[in-house]
Amino acid sequence: MPIPLILFILVAAVGAVVLAAGVYERVFADNAAAAYLASLEAPEDVEDEFVLRLRQPLAERASAWFRGTAGPLLRRVTPSDMLAKARHNLLIGGLGDRVAPEEMVSAQVVLGAFGFLAALLFSTTGLSKGQTLLAVILLTTVGALVPSVIVKRKGADRSASMFKDLPDCLDLLAISVEAGVGFEAALDVVCSHFDSPLAEEFRRTLQEMELGVGRRDALVNMRNRTNLPELSSFIMALTQADALGMPIGRVLHTQAVEMRNRRRQWARERAAKLPVKIMFPLVFFIFPAILVVILFPSAGGIMEGLG
Repeated sequence: MPIPLILFILVAAVGAVVLAAGVYERVFADNAAAAYLASLEAPEDVEDEFVLRLRQPLAERASAWFRGTAGPLLRRVTPSDMLAKARHNLLIGGLGDRVAPEEMVSAQVVLGAFGFLAALLFSTTGLSKGQTLLAVILLTTVGALVPSVIVKRKGADRSASMFKDLPDCLDLLAISVEAGVGFEAALDVVCSHFDSPLAEEFRRTLQEMELGVGRRDALVNMRNRTNLPELSSFIMALTQADALGMPIGRVLHTQAVEMRNRRRQWARERAAKLPVKIMFPLVFFIFPAILVVILFPSAGGIMEGLG
């Protein structure tokens, strides 16, 4: 018997066995039969899991696949300190629920590898050995640092937004507590009237309290998720007042006044820095254009007088 015919028979036999096993598991097995009958009795407008997965964005599906397959492998080979630092930066940037630390580390590795390959590609254009080494170091370092820089920048913008909203949120908290509302209910009032990163942190803290976490532990968790000294001082004052039995409304009112003064000082500091910062666009962009407009009409006469 020819060898190709034998291979064809073996492949056909294996395919038939696999197909039979799948049909048996789908129709004749007890659990599969119940699921199959239930699916037949379901309404026609119910979508299966495959259609629901296809409706998800590609990045979300790729992220879910990565967390299930490559995530555990990277968790074993990556140092725990690096993962902890990446997790902390993601929490500060508000991305802790959407991006895993392993994904951030893998993005750094992939972009660093792309930078290395780009440097090797540039080396084929006739660069010297020193220039090639410099390009490899620079492009690899830049590629590896891009995700970290983006996350830290997002965390800085988020902290600035929280700092701007903190006095107003504390004012509303103080008014609600002094009106006789409990602290948890006052947090709910703030979350319903504000739509900002600070309101999201208050909402998450309120959810932790509703799940049974103590007030002090929930506030400490919020402090660990943020990188704002003013919020940390507010949480410290609130926990101390709670431990000593002081009226929370008075503490909230005092903290609101203090945070408002700090925000006013921050605005004055930024306004004082503005004249220094505006010198660079004036010197490099505005003054050259003014000189061209003033001197160009008389340039001919000046050249004739000098000539």
